[in-house]
Amino acid sequence: MELKEAIRKRRSIRAYKDRPVPEEKLLEVLEAARLAPSGRNSQSRKFIVVRDVEKKQALGQASGGQAHVHTAPVIIAAVATDPDSYMPCGVLTYPVDLAIAIDHMTLAAVDLGLGTCWIGAFAQEEVKRILEIPENLKVVSLLTLGYPNEPGRPRIRKALDEIICYDRYEE
Repeated sequence: MELKEAIRKRRSIRAYKDRPVPEEKLLEVLEAARLAPSGRNSQSRKFIVVRDVEKKQALGQASGGQAHVHTAPVIIAAVATDPDSYMPCGVLTYPVDLAIAIDHMTLAAVDLGLGTCWIGAFAQEEVKRILEIPENLKVVSLLTLGYPNEPGRPRIRKALDEIICYDRYEE
């Protein structure tokens, strides 16, 4: 699939088929995250692959009971292993680095015929407890992964001229 097509086809999937994700496809999605750039090439991240039914159920509850969280065949927790690092511009490094890696995974998934949903609505401390993540680390996102059982919601995007400025900021 062409990159432009994958970008256009990507949707947040909230219903999955009861079908396991083959190991080779899962590894391709994870490889996309591994190849993602990071500030100073620190690669300060871990990805926890969750397939255990009880843990998925618990993660669903920690995500406010969102059904698609615990019914997805796979949940990938994106964890920052150096949450105190800043870029020279004063912005925390981990949200940027993990956003890039997660986006790589979402696009790789589309290319493989899989769907994802980026979950940010979850109880941080509860997810850490469920997945036995050390207190000093930060869970950035839960990413559901599986075969879509729906097309996903249409996305409405602003026109390019509404979001682009040249040479200076303009309202």
